[in-house]
Parts: sequence; C-alpha cells; structure tokens
Amino acid sequence: MGQTRITSAQVAARAGVSQSAVSRVFTPGASASPKTVEKVRQAAQELGYRPNVLARAMVSGKSRIIGLVVTYLDNQFYPIALELLSNALQARGYHILIFTAPNSTDGVEAVMQDLMDYQVDGIIAASVSMTSNLADRARAMGIPVVLFNRSQNGPGLSNVTSANVLGGRKVAAFLLAGGHRRIAHIAGWQGSSTGRDRQAGFLQALEKAGMTPSAVVDGMYKRDVAIDCARELLQADTPPDAIFVGNDHMAFAVIDELRAAGMVPGQDISVVGYDDVPLASWGAYQLTTIRQPVNRMVDSTVDLLLRQIETGVADPKTIKIEGDLILRQSAHIPKGWRS
Repeated sequence: MGQTRITSAQVAARAGVSQSAVSRVFTPGASASPKTVEKVRQAAQELGYRPNVLARAMVSGKSRIIGLVVTYLDNQFYPIALELLSNALQARGYHILIFTAPNSTDGVEAVMQDLMDYQVDGIIAASVSMTSNLADRARAMGIPVVLFNRSQNGPGLSNVTSANVLGGRKVAAFLLAGGHRRIAHIAGWQGSSTGRDRQAGFLQALEKAGMTPSAVVDGMYKRDVAIDCARELLQADTPPDAIFVGNDHMAFAVIDELRAAGMVPGQDISVVGYDDVPLASWGAYQLTTIRQPVNRMVDSTVDLLLRQIETGVADPKTIKIEGDLILRQSAHIPKGWRS
C-alpha cells in the first residue's frame, strides 16, 4: 500500500500555525516571518510533506511555469544561455520546462501547442521564430512571449538580441583595417533574423568602403555545411584572405578545415566568428569574435517576460544590446587597433 499523502493541514498542526501560513511559506513571493518559515519547513521535513504545485496552480490560475523552447543545442551558445535563463527564472520563483523543436513551422507549432496545454505562464523562444498565427494564439490565451536571440516584426512580440547589424559592421571594419581585400562570409542560416542581420551589417560596411565580398554562402549554422563552404572557398581561383563566419560553432569547423589544408589562421588567413563561447578562448582556436552579451540579454528577457506576467500588461519591446569585438590570434590584428 502506498504512503498516505501528507496534507498542509497536518503540517500546520505540527508547526502550530494556520494552514494559510503553510501556504504562504511554499508560495514563491508570498510573505511569511523567518520564525514561521523555520517552523513550517521543519514540520514539513519531519512529516515528509511536499506541496502540491499543480493543485495550487489550479486554485490561483498561475502555474509559475515558464516554457523555454530551443531548436538545437549543438551551438555552444545555447546551453550557456539556457542555464542562465533557468537560473534567473528559478531565482524569481518560477519553474522551467525546456522543449526542443525542429527548425520548421510544423515542429515549432507542435511544441508551442504542448506548452499552451501545460498552462505555462510565459514562453521564451530561444533561436525560434514564431508564425503570426502562433503569436496570435498565445496573445488570445494571455500567454506572454519573448523571443531570445531572434527578432521578429509584428505586433505583440518582445525581442531581445545582441546588436547583430552593428556586430557585422564591426567585423567588416576590423578586417578592412587589417588590409584584407578578399573577404568572404560564411553566413548564419538566412531563415533566421540573426543570420540575416549579421550579414546585412557586414555587407553594408563593405559597400560603404567601396568593397564587395569575394563570396557569400549560407552555412546554415551547421558544422558540416560550414566545412563544405570552407572547402569551396579554398578551391576558388582566388581564395579569400579573410572569412567572417556567422557564429563560433561554424567558425571552429572552418578553423579545423583550414588547418587540415595546411593554413595557419591569423597568419595565412583571418577568421572571425560571432558569440564568444568559452571554447573561443581555448588555445586550440584563439578565435577573434563578437561577444554576445548573454548575461545582459538574459536579464532583459526575464525582466520583460515577468513584468508582463505579473502586471498583466502587454508592453512589447525590442531590445538590441551591443557586443564587443574580442581580439585573439585567429585574425590579423591591425597595428594600434582598439576594439
């Protein structure tokens, strides 16, 4: 026979407090004196009490669950971002459900429906674009949505990204200052705002300088595709003397391929990435890259989402946070250059 579930009334009796005091102790954000908290938690531990979160959600109408959606975790940036998002939300009394979704409309739609079925209080879509239909449904159900590391036009959607267009411009200015004239771009997936914006800023800066890229190819944010792109660039009649790669995940693959071809990044050819994941600083890569300000992006995302949840006021915002160019050995550094 299974163990009888301990109730909050039993905990209240053991602790010598009211049942509502027990509820306040186990409700994030509720007020209870330190003495009451100590007595209730001690009684709960002695009795083996576990608060029924789902029952409380049914009564309050709030699940205190946030859905985090990500399309893929191969890119080293996303495990870091998801850990920071999870920690920040848990510190504010929210529970986390993480879903992965294929980067397709049908896949994202199915996952979003699951999240709505779980009655989540809010959704953070990391590296995910939402259709207008999904956004409309979320709004109709009163579920705030914030896009993280994606931007999207349309009413009612908040977006938090790094300043991707500006980042692309910074890379172009750096490579031009280094004397490079055959500059190629292995872009991020052009179905994503990040890939498009980084490419747009890069090409704008080259055009302003009277330059055109030696090649622009879509690396799809995939390691294998980036390797194929690097091989094609090296086999061209006039191979590039510098490559801007749309994120670090692809840039590591490009550096590996260049070395396999007998080239030394930073000497024979310059390589610049985007993200500044921890691996970028390792001795094997020493990747020059644009640093995504992930801590500030996470803070802004959580603040935006919880403000909408807790006030009930939809106030969509677009936030773009500038990231620094981090100089390392994978690219020639112009004399006197300051990032």
